[in-house]
Amino acid sequence: GLKRAVGEAVHLIDSSSLRLSGAGSDWARFSDQACGAKVHVVYDANAERPIYAAVTPANVNDITAAKVMPIEAGATYVFDLGYYDFGWWAKLNAAGCRIVTRLKSHTKLAVTEEKAVSPDGIILSDRVGLLPQRMAKSRRNPMSGPVREICVQIETGKILRIFSNDLDSPAEEIAALYKRRWAIELFFRWVKQTLKIRHFLGNSENAVRIQIAAALIAYLLLQMAKADQTTITSPLAFARLVRANLMHRRRIDRLLQPAGSPPHSPHQMSLQW
Repeated sequence: GLKRAVGEAVHLIDSSSLRLSGAGSDWARFSDQACGAKVHVVYDANAERPIYAAVTPANVNDITAAKVMPIEAGATYVFDLGYYDFGWWAKLNAAGCRIVTRLKSHTKLAVTEEKAVSPDGIILSDRVGLLPQRMAKSRRNPMSGPVREICVQIETGKILRIFSNDLDSPAEEIAALYKRRWAIELFFRWVKQTLKIRHFLGNSENAVRIQIAAALIAYLLLQMAKADQTTITSPLAFARLVRANLMHRRRIDRLLQPAGSPPHSPHQMSLQW
């Protein structure tokens, strides 16, 4: 029910840190005590699959990696405060993309319009306004057009200032889009735990990139195989069944059925008791 009627793409952007140590990990060391890599992913929420991935040392800012990501014109991009850059937002806006993210508490909005909200809903306010005209170092803010701020109170009582350049969609829809960002967190957790990228076979930059690429390829293959059957709905249960049957020639839609006895061959020796 959260998908738009036109079926537009919803891309979630986030990163996840990976701890490294030992010989060969100098490329990812950024202090005497800290060493690690970071995988940056664009995740298609509707197709439930990653569409872009990049690996950097862990001290590379998320917004630095995002600026070299390909932009799909007209798509919806959902991300958190790690991608707080008005210049990058302006590029997404110029490409016709819808942006859903959060505003920092110190960012002021010059309100030009107050939209009506339901008194008993989770939406506290829905306002249209203008961002500050200047950014850091007195640079002019390229995101100069009208934008939207939706204040939402979540289950914990915390109030979020959700930002969007979409001035027309219902506030509940934009709030629901930001909530969908949780899907990429579940994706990272699933890949780390199920496809074992918490520990690396090698610590060099090439070895880390290869292992992460292999894990993402395995994830895509598992998703394709799972979509080819309807018996097993749990991704984790399906992955475990595939792992248990890797060396067996069995139909994917019959993994839950007991394995039959292998056909008898007259050319094979048999043991007599």
